[in-house]
Amino acid sequence: MMLNQFLAGAATVSLLVIAMFFLRFWKRTRDRLFLFFAGSFGFLMIERIVRACMSVETEWAPYVYTLRLIAFVLIIVAIVDKNRRS
Repeated sequence: MMLNQFLAGAATVSLLVIAMFFLRFWKRTRDRLFLFFAGSFGFLMIERIVRACMSVETEWAPYVYTLRLIAFVLIIVAIVDKNRRS
């Protein structure tokens, strides 16, 4: 149990660091692609936190995965937006 919590924390921190890198790139270039990616990694980080704090057997567990769906849809929107602007 302790190892699972440790790994969940490490994954959460790594997602935060990735989101911060994309925010830094967005700040430098003002390209919306980086902002969308930062937002998607932020959603993935929130999903990890909620999943770590919540029991797997609860009835709300499937709804947590909508955060992951939002993150992946945001990545697709970012790619489509980048290709349509060019």
